[in-house]
Amino acid sequence: METSEGHIKVKIINRSHHPMPEYATPGASGMDVRAYLPDTPVVLPPLGRALIPTGLRIQLPRDYECQMRPRSGLAIKHGISLVNTPGTVDSDYRGEIGVILINLSNEPFTVNDGERICQMVITRYTRVTWEAVDRIDTTERGDGAFGHTGVN
Repeated sequence: METSEGHIKVKIINRSHHPMPEYATPGASGMDVRAYLPDTPVVLPPLGRALIPTGLRIQLPRDYECQMRPRSGLAIKHGISLVNTPGTVDSDYRGEIGVILINLSNEPFTVNDGERICQMVITRYTRVTWEAVDRIDTTERGDGAFGHTGVN
């Protein structure tokens, strides 16, 4: 349900003891999401990956999705990213949100309880109805594939 100034209300269950996902600045499009690891930290070895729980469940309005994206600070400082970036949470999913982290560095990385592990972006999407045809319009680019315009 849309409210004023482009905001929507989204129902959330937060089973962790951490704050709700929140925007760090007024102009931020992504909200920080924290790891929910109350029992033990997770150590990611080099090239290792793990599903990190968040303790969060959300109820998105129809025609909205939640995208989970890497945090640039973790990426540049520690080589930590998401395997399936962006990870998508569909509007009809009601389970706990998990984040698949990967360590692309040469050093082990420890994910601690409460650590900000990714950004959550809520966005509206459009569903497609396919129209099968024998021909599509031409463009200046045509069928030029990867790198066809050069690298300069």
